[in-house]
Amino acid sequence: MIKNKADQIVRRLKSINKTVAAAESCTAGLAADLIAGIPGASGVFWGSYICYSLAAKIQMLGIREKTLEQYGPVSRETACEMAEAALEKSGSDYAFSITGIAGPGSMSGKAPGTVWIAVAQKGKNAEAALFRFRGSRNSIRRKAAIRALEELFIKLPKQEL
Repeated sequence: MIKNKADQIVRRLKSINKTVAAAESCTAGLAADLIAGIPGASGVFWGSYICYSLAAKIQMLGIREKTLEQYGPVSRETACEMAEAALEKSGSDYAFSITGIAGPGSMSGKAPGTVWIAVAQKGKNAEAALFRFRGSRNSIRRKAAIRALEELFIKLPKQEL
């Protein structure tokens, strides 16, 4: 099923001649790996920013320190800025971001499994959704990566253009 969703994304993007980029924090490239595992992905997948630390979010994507201070790294605002920055910097047509807490401990009062996923597309503001995953650290990371692909797929045009 996981490979199937990534395959659907690659096929859909090819059919509409569009590209996607990613910005990942807690998943550290897992979603990118799922996409890159599909033959032909290089035609539609720009790549992924792996911005695990606050410094990486600021230096690589240009996330505003004010956003991180006011809302925290695990927030709707940060997820949206990450997706929009990946979109702009890559020149892709779509971008998604994942930022969350995989655990084992809490961060800033937020429980492990708290994850924000955002999807941005050219000409529109990014939209983000909050998810609460359960399980081990790696289980949470994997669930977040898979869910990000599902969120991206939902935003892609439903029919071939």
